[in-house]
Amino acid sequence: MKRPLYPLFLDLQDRPVLLVGAGQVATQKLAALQTAGADITVVAPDASDVIAQAAARGELRWHCRRVDAADLDGVYLVIAATADHAVNAEVAKAAAARRVFVNAVDDPPAATAYAAAQIVRGGVTVAISSGGRAPALSRLLREVIEQILPSDEQIANWMAQASALRATWKRDEVPLGERYRELLQRLLDGSIAQQQAAKATSATALEEHSATSESKERAA
Repeated sequence: MKRPLYPLFLDLQDRPVLLVGAGQVATQKLAALQTAGADITVVAPDASDVIAQAAARGELRWHCRRVDAADLDGVYLVIAATADHAVNAEVAKAAAARRVFVNAVDDPPAATAYAAAQIVRGGVTVAISSGGRAPALSRLLREVIEQILPSDEQIANWMAQASALRATWKRDEVPLGERYRELLQRLLDGSIAQQQAAKATSATALEEHSATSESKERAA
């Protein structure tokens, strides 16, 4: 049985990334790479309109040809988004020689990095991976988790509180275990306070409504 993967998030801002292939799958990968701020080079004999137009705007470099091993020189990550297993194997071999991770879409044997199904909410990213064995299951689990996670606003509020507390914790050298407990208690206290405030607001509104109704009845 294959060992569990080591989960990791990559900072690709301004770092060279090679995208091999320029069809529909590569186009889907492009959006995430652009969001991450990667310095993107695409190598493929043909390209989708989206990739060709992005190249024309100077958002990436597109080399209209087959991939060459030298294309992997100096890159941080390679994404092989082709349906050609031979090309993917060639890319994987070149990547291994350069100690570069490669994500081969729907081709686990040629991959050393695996994309995850993601949820981004309130500045927090939740990622689910099956290690390339069952991408459909990862997507299904993502949809289930999306239904139970708090709203963007709620998570953003939690993020703000945790970020503010972190500076104090580091200054006071608070152990990690204590940080977790304190954050949990603060968030719970905040949720209880919000619930109590909501109940108070509802009660006040109900009393005002009742008072108004009684006044109208007396006036009638």
